[in-house]
Amino acid sequence: MKIKSIKGNAAVVSAGGAQRTIGIELTPDVKVGDYVLLHAGFAIEVISENDAKETLKLLNEMFKK
Repeated sequence: MKIKSIKGNAAVVSAGGAQRTIGIELTPDVKVGDYVLLHAGFAIEVISENDAKETLKLLNEMFKK
């Protein structure tokens, strides 16, 4: 998901039209515009834009079947 805004230890993220608030305690150097992997409502890793797009593409393909 892409970081849209940050306030304290929380960030608003979006992907595929969905938007939610997540915890960023595990990724303290994250900034607006970064892409992150989530688990249980927390960003667990910052990833590249290319990796994020490829992951979303694969997920979309999986759920179309």
